Amino acid sequence: MTEAAAVRAPGGAQAVQRALGVLHCFHDNGPDLSASDLARRLALSVSTAHRLARTLLAAGFLEQDAHTSRYRLGPAVTELGRLSYHRRGLHLAAPELADLAERTGATADLALRSGPHAVIVAGGSVTPKVGLRRPLHSTALGKVLLAWARPGEGGPSSLPPLPAFTDRTIVEPAVLEAELARVRSDTYAVNDGESAPGVRTLAVPVLDGAGHARFALAVRATPSVITDGRTDWFLTQARSCARALEVLLLSPVERRSPAR
Repeated sequence: MTEAAAVRAPGGAQAVQRALGVLHCFHDNGPDLSASDLARRLALSVSTAHRLARTLLAAGFLEQDAHTSRYRLGPAVTELGRLSYHRRGLHLAAPELADLAERTGATADLALRSGPHAVIVAGGSVTPKVGLRRPLHSTALGKVLLAWARPGEGGPSSLPPLPAFTDRTIVEPAVLEAELARVRSDTYAVNDGESAPGVRTLAVPVLDGAGHARFALAVRATPSVITDGRTDWFLTQARSCARALEVLLLSPVERRSPAR
């Protein structure tokens, strides 16, 4: 959020938006950030960024390295994240994802949507050294979350410009719209080297009773593992896991009927 944009917000809202902007600076799982780094990323003055960081530090949302004076996410963020993780029942998904990975020999991940990103919340990709956010347009997880978007989440037209990560990445909104129509028709999404070379991913939705994707479930490996001839088998395994997760992660009134 730029300083000019923040000025247009009401007093209290401006401070909240700026503070949230500071926290969002740590999304990329990169190194610790200085007040100057925060100011540059948010288009704020260094003094304003420093004041925001100190406020968040006092509340436990940031912590500061004693030697470098740089900031990182603090214990309050960890606490809230853990509470949200368990409140959503995501700890119940881990054994199902581990079983899916063992049966298929692929990495199994579960993601939900956050703006223009798919956020991996459970599975083999959740490690301290790996960022959890993935662009919607270049990933199978993201395509599923777009294809069965929940009300208010927005479709391809709501996304920022689509960057290319490989020569296979879809970067035209009209092409992405056509791809999502295919995803809905086939009831699964594919990422075949669109986010990184040599990676193939299949993803299916974890649907609620209204037909919206609460989560996306993916299996990821190389094309030599997820071959064209074994695609149907991988999808059968993934869909079975997705139905189990619907029971584990959604309340009875939110679930699809067993016949669907």
